Amino acid sequence: MTSQPVQPMAAWFEIPVTDLARAQAFYDDVCGWTSQVVTNMGPNPIVVLDGGDVAGGGHLYEGKPAAAGTGATTHVTINGSLEAAAERAIKAGGQIVGPIVPIPHGRFQYMIDPDGNSIGLFELAKAA
Repeated sequence: MTSQPVQPMAAWFEIPVTDLARAQAFYDDVCGWTSQVVTNMGPNPIVVLDGGDVAGGGHLYEGKPAAAGTGATTHVTINGSLEAAAERAIKAGGQIVGPIVPIPHGRFQYMIDPDGNSIGLFELAKAA
């Protein structure tokens, strides 16, 4: 068996959206972020999600989202409480899917964004 030099992990994610400005406003509101438009990372502008340029993360780009229920689920860490983020998601046109799920490192809840992307909203556990 060959060994890996580092632990395998996701390094970056991309979320396709139909309207970049609308999606930036949605994610910043729901997650409590301040994301940035970047124009020098390729042929088209992207929105680098809050903290994404520091250590891992992702961005939004104008593209064609997968059909509902067929794409991968991207989990994002929110600022603040999961309940508040879920409430903001609903008010901003998202859909909450299923209950809050507690896990050892925090809690998450699934959401469908206005473009139909499956997103896991994740709240880190408070340090003891």
